[in-house]
Amino acid sequence: MTSANQRPNPPGGTASLAGRPVARVGFGAMQLPGPGVTGPPRDRDAALAVLRRAVELGVNHIDTAQYYGPDVANELIHAALYPYPEDLVLVSKVGAERDDRGGWMPAQRPEQLRAGVEANLRSLAVEQVDVVNLRLLDAEQHHEAGGQEVDLASQLAEMVALRDEGKIGGIGISNVTIDQLRQALPIGIACVQNAYSLLDRSGEPLLDLCREHDLAWVPYFPLGSAFPGVAKVTEHPAVVTAASALGATPAQIGLAWLLAHDPHVLLIPGTSSLNHLTENVAAGEVQMDEKLMAALDGLVAPPG
Repeated sequence: MTSANQRPNPPGGTASLAGRPVARVGFGAMQLPGPGVTGPPRDRDAALAVLRRAVELGVNHIDTAQYYGPDVANELIHAALYPYPEDLVLVSKVGAERDDRGGWMPAQRPEQLRAGVEANLRSLAVEQVDVVNLRLLDAEQHHEAGGQEVDLASQLAEMVALRDEGKIGGIGISNVTIDQLRQALPIGIACVQNAYSLLDRSGEPLLDLCREHDLAWVPYFPLGSAFPGVAKVTEHPAVVTAASALGATPAQIGLAWLLAHDPHVLLIPGTSSLNHLTENVAAGEVQMDEKLMAALDGLVAPPG
């Protein structure tokens, strides 16, 4: 394993996460399990190689969840990287479970949040998970889940108890509204994970609040997604044109814009491909001048 003092420069520069310095380009482990984030990877050796190469490239922020697989992503992280480098920050999340068919089920009650943290501790073989995100359900998910709604104050109290016990280092919150974030701020929040991209800036007020309180903003769907109605950054003509002009890929332009947009942004692009990993990490080296940033700032998502 490459030691910390032999690492290359942190990709994208450095920012703080729960008081720990991390490279602004991290890695998301969601794509390592099999199709549908279920079961083992198609190529276990390749998945292990991606994790090891990420660390070699300077990545020291890995985002995961015990229910990716389930159990698969965390097991791969342990197999690839344990004993972990001293500077590695492992971030997980709680609030969901998987059924025996790979379906996603809510696990929002305080005792379920605790069980989720305990599962992460076991599968990662650590005494403390550096940061754990409480992923909340949105209104549609509440309906689909049969209305499993839990008082946010009770959830936050359980997360604080877990932090006080030393089982988690920092508390994050995900899929959150601005009112929910305001409610959570007094307990001490390390980061916010919400959907956000060059073409989806509906979360800008939340980012403003993170800026005000010096919190890390960790966007998921940073390039859009395959879900219907979510604009794909890499297909926007202006992004494609910018990529061609700079000798970059459209994905790199989308990620580089996020890094340049605000210093609180931390990226966790995921992949199971070594080539895509190298491309994502290299996004931290893409430099865009003021004219290009202004042009990209003015983009809006296409209709539909």
